[in-house]
Amino acid sequence: MFNYYPVYLNLDGKKCLVVGGGKVAERKIRSILEAGARAYVVSPELTDWLEEAALKGKITAIRRNYTTTDLENAFIVISATDSQVINSRVASECRDRNILVNVVDCPADCNFIVPAVFRQGALSISISTDGKSPMLARRIKEDMETKFGPEYHEFLELMSNLREQIIKKFSDEEQRRDMFKKLVYSDIIQLLKDGQREKVKERISYVLGNDWTQS
Repeated sequence: MFNYYPVYLNLDGKKCLVVGGGKVAERKIRSILEAGARAYVVSPELTDWLEEAALKGKITAIRRNYTTTDLENAFIVISATDSQVINSRVASECRDRNILVNVVDCPADCNFIVPAVFRQGALSISISTDGKSPMLARRIKEDMETKFGPEYHEFLELMSNLREQIIKKFSDEEQRRDMFKKLVYSDIIQLLKDGQREKVKERISYVLGNDWTQS
C-alpha cells in the first residue's frame, strides 16, 4: 500500500474548477479562494453564498451541468456533486488529461487528497490519514488549535524580518544555522504569548547583538 506524498501547491492566479454547487462545493471554493486561485464552479444550482460570490465577481459561475470542455486550462479539479456517476466521469476525464483531481469522499477516484489544515497566520499544519479517517484528522486539527496560538503567527512575522538581517550579517552557512536555531529554540514564543515584548527584544539582542533593527 502506497502512502500519499505531501505537497503544498501554489494556486495563485490558476484556474481551479469545482464541479457541484452545494455546501461541500462551497467549502472547497472558500478554501481555494484563500490560496489566491481563480475559482470556477459549474452546477445548475448554487448555494446562496456561491451566488453572492459570483455576483461580486469573486468566482466564475457556470450554471449548467458539467461538460468535458470545462476542464480546459484547469490546474486542479474538485468534484463535489451528489452523483457518483458524474463524479466518476470527472475523475476519469481528468486522469486522461493528467489533471489533478479530487473527488469528495472517494479516495479511489482521486489522484490527490485534501488534508485537514490548521492555520495560524503564516504557520500551516496539514493532517492526513491517507483518506482512512478524515474525522480523526479533524480531531487532531482541533487539538492543534489549543497548542498553537497567535504567538506563533507573531513569531513568524518577527522571524521574517530577522531572517533577512541574519542572511545579510552572516555569510557563513553554519553561523546562520546557529542563529536560527538559537532563536527558534529560545523562549521567545512563550514571551510573546505572555506579552513580554521587552524581554523578546533582550533575547534577540543576546543572539544577534544590539545592531539588529525592528521592521
